Amino acid sequence: MHELDITQRIVNTAIETGEKAGARKITSVRVVVGEFTGVEPSCLEFYFNALTQGTMAAGAELVVEVTPLAATCGSCGKPFAPQELRFRCPSCDSTKVEITSGRELQVESVDVE
Repeated sequence: MHELDITQRIVNTAIETGEKAGARKITSVRVVVGEFTGVEPSCLEFYFNALTQGTMAAGAELVVEVTPLAATCGSCGKPFAPQELRFRCPSCDSTKVEITSGRELQVESVDVE
């Protein structure tokens, strides 16, 4: 259910951006969502279509780019992609891990007419 609140914020941001640009219509909104956020892109799309009805974003395309979960070992420095949320370095077995990608959740761009 948190996708509804997130999508409302996305729509609000898009409309504010469109209004500041003096646009008549928003044609697309590009969003970056990290794999580790737990946000379901299909839910964002469903809510986006519902929440934009009657606004300058009605009919706009929502483009969701999912960034994969990535980490770097704090002990040996090797980058890796955690598997099944196992935050242990596959090279040295250290648990000193820094997440470097996968937590993003932002509006990347808003295209307008």
